[in-house]
Amino acid sequence: MLAVIIPATLLWAMIELFNVTTAVLVCLAWMVLAMGWRYATRRPVSGLLLLSLAILTIKTAFTLISGSSFVYFVQPVFGDLAVSTIFLGSLWTSRPIIARLAPDFYPMSVAVADRPEIRAHFWRLTLLWGLVILVKGGITLWLLESLSTANFVLLKGGAIITLTLTAAVVTIAWSYVVVRQQGLLRSPVADDATAHWPESSG
Repeated sequence: MLAVIIPATLLWAMIELFNVTTAVLVCLAWMVLAMGWRYATRRPVSGLLLLSLAILTIKTAFTLISGSSFVYFVQPVFGDLAVSTIFLGSLWTSRPIIARLAPDFYPMSVAVADRPEIRAHFWRLTLLWGLVILVKGGITLWLLESLSTANFVLLKGGAIITLTLTAAVVTIAWSYVVVRQQGLLRSPVADDATAHWPESSG
């Protein structure tokens, strides 16, 4: 919230009330204050907040130097293109990106991860997210070129969040089906029966 939602809201409000220069400076000031407040109160500073501040500082500097807001808003498109290239490029390796990330979300043994069906699922999910990220960049660029700056800021967040959440739901549902087909989910009925099975007296 500190790193994404509030800066986006401030950006839109300042553009509507003042201008782009004021908006980008206010957003940068907000991030600096948020960082300073967390340090002053000895709260943990997340990696996302640090990364967001670094990126925002660079974007603000480019915008002020060039006098163009396009530089400020087009930067995520290049980031999406780079990440999408990494995802899609990994499809030609022995371990697609999702195969490397999956154990962080669902711990599994090497034997399970090497099952042909599981490997094929990782390949399909890597393709899905590579395309989703590519589409996300395309939507951002299209909105940037077709809308006013204020409307772009207002609509981009909703469009990107909707796309990302839809892809996340598809990923979870699809993975549940595959995991269940592979017998990696224990049946609640079986667990209940095991829990109440009388112990042998010898």
